Amino acid sequence: MNRKNVFLLFTALLLLLIILSLYFCNRIINNAARGKLFVDVTTIPYNKTGILLGTSKYIAGHTNPYYQYRIDAALQLIKAGKIKYIVVSGDNSHVNYNEPRQMQEDLMKAGIDSANIYLDYAGFRTFDSVVRLKEIFGQDSVTIISQPFHNERAIYIAQRVGIAAIGFNAKDVSENSGFRIQLREKFARVKVFLDFLLGKSPHFLGKKIIIPN
Repeated sequence: MNRKNVFLLFTALLLLLIILSLYFCNRIINNAARGKLFVDVTTIPYNKTGILLGTSKYIAGHTNPYYQYRIDAALQLIKAGKIKYIVVSGDNSHVNYNEPRQMQEDLMKAGIDSANIYLDYAGFRTFDSVVRLKEIFGQDSVTIISQPFHNERAIYIAQRVGIAAIGFNAKDVSENSGFRIQLREKFARVKVFLDFLLGKSPHFLGKKIIIPN
């Protein structure tokens, strides 16, 4: 077999591996979330704590619909009494970029008491947010608030670290508008398995924060 044929064979096998990884990781995560996703605030079970997963509020000068829909979903849960406390977890890696603070401000503008909001400044990615919920905030059950595809992945991570999690689905974005996000999600699901395989930890842990009963 000449060098060109070896290269083509290697490329084909690599492509097959990628396709199989995408398929099986996606399937496992979908199955893990089956029966744990809710869209109706009247039927979702109560959890003391919810976690609102962060994203940028603005994209190209316009309000990011993913962000706004997550805020709306969190407000529904709190006002319906389906969660008592909420952890807002997001990226604060730059001085002028603070997802948790932005989410806190918008929740407070809508009438939510600041005493019921806990800020996680080191939720740089979903893996970090969920693991820190267990290790820093001491929670072993939670309602996760984000879009359906994101909730599914977060629920799988939660199960792996010993958190009983359900998800409240924020309104999703149309397929055309959210294609890039959906594509990125496919590879993020493979990354979850690599994180656990390689024994990854959050970028930061730190001092524990007590959420009262």
